Amino acid sequence: MAEGQATEGQSEATGILRQLQGDLFALTKARLSVLVVLTACFGYFIATKGLDTFSWATFLHMVFGTTLAAAGASVFNQLMEVDSDRRMLRTSDRPLPSNRMPKPAAFILGWLLCAFGLIHLGVKVNTSASAMAGATLLTYLFVYTPMKRVSTSNTIAGAVSGALPPIIGWLAGGQSILSAGAAFLFGLLFLWQMPHFAAINWMYREEYMRGGFKMWSNEDESGKKTACIALFYATVLTALSIAFPFITSHLSWWGAIGGGILGGLMVVLSLRFLQSGKRGDARRLFFYTLLYLPLMMIASYLAWRTVAP
Repeated sequence: MAEGQATEGQSEATGILRQLQGDLFALTKARLSVLVVLTACFGYFIATKGLDTFSWATFLHMVFGTTLAAAGASVFNQLMEVDSDRRMLRTSDRPLPSNRMPKPAAFILGWLLCAFGLIHLGVKVNTSASAMAGATLLTYLFVYTPMKRVSTSNTIAGAVSGALPPIIGWLAGGQSILSAGAAFLFGLLFLWQMPHFAAINWMYREEYMRGGFKMWSNEDESGKKTACIALFYATVLTALSIAFPFITSHLSWWGAIGGGILGGLMVVLSLRFLQSGKRGDARRLFFYTLLYLPLMMIASYLAWRTVAP
């Protein structure tokens, strides 16, 4: 009898721990945080390629600090959007709207993560990387997040915030923010996000409308407006990828080939979405954007020729 009760108690405790772990993953948007950290790593790798400035210690400290800051930003974002998340089916089961976690606890967690992340970057990496992480938090939380309820331009603000993490890595590698390399990193991530978010916003436009968010895709039943936006930015992204090796010394000429092919495929998928207006084509575009980014980062790294700071 006692043994059965003990086993039942252990199973219940295990279930609680698993639920808590899942809630923490959801609250910190672990998948999004991983993407932020990966782009920061990309920035650090190309900033130090071919130089003797690469340091595993600095790299690991940069990863740790960026991870904390990104996780904290996600917590605060969900605190600011509890009511909206509660109205949307895809987010209603998150820890805060479902009342599985108290808001004060989430606030303290978000504050600690952000503070320790920024302090760690400032002390263990450099002040420039910490300041860029701070700028990322500010634009994400105080520009992009509130803009989602008042203006369709919020996607641009969000893309600015999402384009800053690779520059954290660039600065951690000792490079200057006033350089062609920093401009390339920002442009690549900024332009990539536009087709990426255009596709997902259109697929879930009814959800975003239910949540009270103002998106370009709201009421765009045909998908024409959204597809045109995706096509425009995919075209500019491809042009940047092809032109950059010929206007700077950072990329070998053959880097334009990889960038042109990868970007060209995004243009083709955007055209298909424009012509069909079908969810399936929007979905293919969205999933291709997820594939494009790591492939483009690999291609850029292989073709990269670092100019010493």
